[in-house]
Amino acid sequence: MARKQARRQDPHEVQYVQMHGHRRAFVKAGSGPALLLLHGLGCDHTTWAPVIDALAERYTVIAPDLLGHGQSAKPRADYSVGGYANGMRDLLTVLGIDKATVVGHSFGGGVAMQFAYQFPERTERLMLVASGGLGPEVAAGIRAITTPGFHQMMGVLALPGIRHAGVAGLRLASRSRIPGTRDLDEVARIYDTFKDPRARAAIRHVVRAVVDWQGQIVTMSDRAYLTEAMPIAVVWGLDDYVIPVSHAQNAAAIAPGARVEVIENAGHFPHKDHPELFVEILHDWVSHTTPAVYSRAKWRGLLRKGRTASPGGTLTVVPDGITSIA
Repeated sequence: MARKQARRQDPHEVQYVQMHGHRRAFVKAGSGPALLLLHGLGCDHTTWAPVIDALAERYTVIAPDLLGHGQSAKPRADYSVGGYANGMRDLLTVLGIDKATVVGHSFGGGVAMQFAYQFPERTERLMLVASGGLGPEVAAGIRAITTPGFHQMMGVLALPGIRHAGVAGLRLASRSRIPGTRDLDEVARIYDTFKDPRARAAIRHVVRAVVDWQGQIVTMSDRAYLTEAMPIAVVWGLDDYVIPVSHAQNAAAIAPGARVEVIENAGHFPHKDHPELFVEILHDWVSHTTPAVYSRAKWRGLLRKGRTASPGGTLTVVPDGITSIA
């Protein structure tokens, strides 16, 4: 049975449910077709706060804290994308939701892709927001998490005085309007969570499952042909310094049926930089697509056919501030 608790400075009521012996936190709002919103590395459900209320006017919004993040438990556990996909299936089952449109940001995009692959019968649509899994490139700071000694170094940097100064410096830099500093306020929030050694350990396990010193090692490119069976959309910020916007072009190449939108004057968190526009894009996409209906015969046919080369799309900038794939 889910338990409710209000969180200070969080406009949305957080609920809790015990699954497999571990506490899972989530927000549930609105009514209508289900939207499952999956946050990125080191974040939690509050990354979606600017869009939850607007989306809840039309949809049942489920925004969980992934295991090891936010108010969910941080055990020694399976932090692979497959493990997270299983956890999201179980959460939806507990909440009585059979199918959902799955929206994943950054690392959450990798989880969303894995969910759609493992549970196509429960996935109506797939939206990837500045997602991992579309190319090897990723910010050096994330690659650094995989290096020996990171946990010990972050233990020092998480000491109160050092952490407070670092968080303040990042937040100040984020307001400087210097290129590349747009997302530092979010980085500061993630840095502040490192005061909890369990959070540091969880993030280390998550990153090591998907990244090494050369970059991302988990990719959807070998299974992207399966997206032929369901609607897919990709949203990116043009000024993303965490995962390059060129990965939106990669998505167009490997999933030619995808709708791809690149938002100008936005960084790695386009849903926070331009929440109204993000909601508009999501609703327009949902309104103009038909939910996928799982067919074992069609899935079997796609698997037998396998991956084929595709020409992809072309990036073109249009005056309304959105870059589209033609």
